[in-house]
Amino acid sequence: MSNVETKPEEVVCGPGGLPGPDCAQEGRAPVEILTARDVPLGGPRAMGVRRTLPQRQRSLIGPWCFVDHYGPDDVSTSGGMDVAPHPHTGLQTVSWLFEGAIEHIDSGGNQGMVLPGEVNLMTSGRGICHSEVSTEDTTALHGVQLWLALPDSVRNREGRDFEHFAPEVTPFDGGEMLVFLGELWGTRSPVATYSPLMGAEVRLRPGATIDLPINAEFEYGVLVDSGDITVEDVELPTNALGYTGVGLSEMRISNQSETDARLVIIGGEPFNEEILMWWNFIGRTHEEIAQYREEWQAEGDRFGTVEGYVGKGGPGENADGLSRLPAPRLPDVRIKARKNPPPHVQS
Repeated sequence: MSNVETKPEEVVCGPGGLPGPDCAQEGRAPVEILTARDVPLGGPRAMGVRRTLPQRQRSLIGPWCFVDHYGPDDVSTSGGMDVAPHPHTGLQTVSWLFEGAIEHIDSGGNQGMVLPGEVNLMTSGRGICHSEVSTEDTTALHGVQLWLALPDSVRNREGRDFEHFAPEVTPFDGGEMLVFLGELWGTRSPVATYSPLMGAEVRLRPGATIDLPINAEFEYGVLVDSGDITVEDVELPTNALGYTGVGLSEMRISNQSETDARLVIIGGEPFNEEILMWWNFIGRTHEEIAQYREEWQAEGDRFGTVEGYVGKGGPGENADGLSRLPAPRLPDVRIKARKNPPPHVQS
């Protein structure tokens, strides 16, 4: 999924800095609450998203650097998803739906459907481009779009990879989970990643509480899609992301509502590299980002081409008549670095 903001900021993310505000209950680990900001993806009829990463308070959770949460979005009102070919560098995109269907086509020759409960992971390496269009029979879109920063050792790799995986539902007392990346509670995904990390959808029954075994070397984020949720006995609002740091081997999560709850849990070892994010690019310097933008605008070989894109405007065009998304203008002045706070260390 593209970040189609017309005036994106450069954001520096990395180790160091000061921790954000925490909430803590006696005898439990502290929880940092990251509230979402609303981001419109295009014109007045376009769908919007709720973004919790990156932000000033915290910009990384492990290698996870981008979290957009959207829907349920009425396609008859918003027109659905219609993202013409657009570029990426230095990252992996993770698409996870609760409702709806999206067709993906990329310049690596990969084509596939994003379906509820099935993960699509695309690896950009040095450059890729892709399109995303919701299907004609989709009436509502609801899900999350996540990005993973690639370590410096592999971020310029030549391959344009794509993996699809449909995890089995793993039941537990009080709910069930689908582990789409990494490992959680003894369930492992086979999908390839380049940093120690995990990602899962967790569903909790009304009134259920679990003490979830987790990796003490990871930091974690819990995104609330639905339910009246507490994490470590701290109330976590719907659409917010609750952050816990390293050193915690068990996380208590409760659903205090009378209906089922749904969460997305992400985690990973702290990512100890500084990265620069702008629009759909991840690099290390402003000069790199400027070069990526120049090559995309010039239709250079770095990103390749998408074959077979059919948007809401017909073959090769989105509803606005665009065959590819133009890059916004770069900021005239580079921003001051906003480094990521260090992870909490649980006592």
